[in-house]
Amino acid sequence: MSVNDLIVQGAEPLFFLDYFATGKLEVGIATRVVAGIAKGCTIAGCALIGGETAEMPGMYADGDYDLAGFAVGAVERGQALDGQNIVEGDVVIGLPSSGVHSNGYSLVRKLVEQSGLAWDAPTPFESGLFDSGKTLGEALLAPTVIYVQPALKLVRAGAVKGFAHITGGGLTENIPRVLPDGLGVKLDANAWPLPPVFGWMAKVGGLPAAEMARTFNCGIGMVAIVSADRRDAALSLLEGTGARPIGVVAKADGENRVAIANVDTAWPK
Repeated sequence: MSVNDLIVQGAEPLFFLDYFATGKLEVGIATRVVAGIAKGCTIAGCALIGGETAEMPGMYADGDYDLAGFAVGAVERGQALDGQNIVEGDVVIGLPSSGVHSNGYSLVRKLVEQSGLAWDAPTPFESGLFDSGKTLGEALLAPTVIYVQPALKLVRAGAVKGFAHITGGGLTENIPRVLPDGLGVKLDANAWPLPPVFGWMAKVGGLPAAEMARTFNCGIGMVAIVSADRRDAALSLLEGTGARPIGVVAKADGENRVAIANVDTAWPK
């Protein structure tokens, strides 16, 4: 999450630091956590240069721990992406997510409770992007995709005008952050597959498309906005990531700046 938030500014992640706090340190758990952080840093191409581990008996229940961290990146002065040169007709390219990523879990927990399934139950939906044999809990906790390396290719080639990392607030609240006033995007739900996990949650909760798009990434974890004449070049640089055009930049007034067409046919009701 931290390194993805850096790359949307055009900044290359340099290093990451973590903070791990617990009532009593369980070495096996802490080792697995740090190994996961190190793997993420390797994928992002940044260094894990240290952090803090704190034991605070009485502050945490047995087996509980608190994990936080932050990343530092760098971008040349005057080269940060601010989206101000985005214009009507630019192309919206979506990079696929691995699933829920790291937001919307208050609703996820409620939906699992409503379904009556245990966390270790087999996934009640087709495996899709997930490995076969996963439990429901494992599928819902699929690691967030780290988009740094493919995004850096666009930045270094000067092929991108702006990025939007689809986190809390889903598609409808994150994409406008990179757009100049008076502009929005028109997306086509038929342009990308809705991962089965989102279809399952929509059915369990009876969630309308607007709620899904406002809460979850719905299969698009990162958005890149490029000029129409750079679309093919950008897609070539993103080859192998599953990136695809999903919409265009258009004029928009008011608060509703993200319109998604064909959700009634493409997304489960």
